[in-house]
Amino acid sequence: MIRVKSRKEARHRRHLRVRKKVNGTPDRPRLCVCFTGRHIYAQLIDDTAGRTLASVMTTEKELAEQPLRPNQASAAVVGRILAERALAKNIRQVVFDRGGYRYHGKVKALADAARAAGLVF
Repeated sequence: MIRVKSRKEARHRRHLRVRKKVNGTPDRPRLCVCFTGRHIYAQLIDDTAGRTLASVMTTEKELAEQPLRPNQASAAVVGRILAERALAKNIRQVVFDRGGYRYHGKVKALADAARAAGLVF
């Protein structure tokens, strides 16, 4: 009998499959995205040292003033701010980790905004 997987389990398995191939280094950190029902999180991670180099989330005080919802417009704001913070730390190239999500909608909006703000991936 085949066991039916939940959406969360299926996304987690896809994420593990992506993570086998995607690895962040100090020169080219991993841009990791995560979405919940209410918030958007994005961070640049150096996997060799196990450190987060820069992060942006819609729960931050400076973003809490804006009415950000978990949609494409908010994802674009998060992507732009993350790119600004990365460029301030002289990080220009990143590896994109879509986190098991489809490259569509919010994920694509975040990636496009980060590219437009100056990140290369």
